Amino acid sequence: MVGLAFAGAFGYWVVNVLLGLIVIRFDSRVAVGVGAAVLALGALGGGVLLVSRRKPWALGLGLGLMIGWALASIVTAGFCTGLNPNLYA
Repeated sequence: MVGLAFAGAFGYWVVNVLLGLIVIRFDSRVAVGVGAAVLALGALGGGVLLVSRRKPWALGLGLGLMIGWALASIVTAGFCTGLNPNLYA
């Protein structure tokens, strides 16, 4: 289960980088907001759905997605997840 949590966190970072490149391409505040919503709903909503399945593999991946989102928010001060208010100023 711990290995799957690491896989879920790594998977989140991969999706975060790809979506970040797409958001940078559009270069607008609306794109940043939509990207932030997609990342949060995908990681937190998907994580909750996987954890609610109560299977060992789903629990590990779900926790990994949520941990990946939280670590990305903390480590990048919210820039990579759209939580930093300076992105919208």
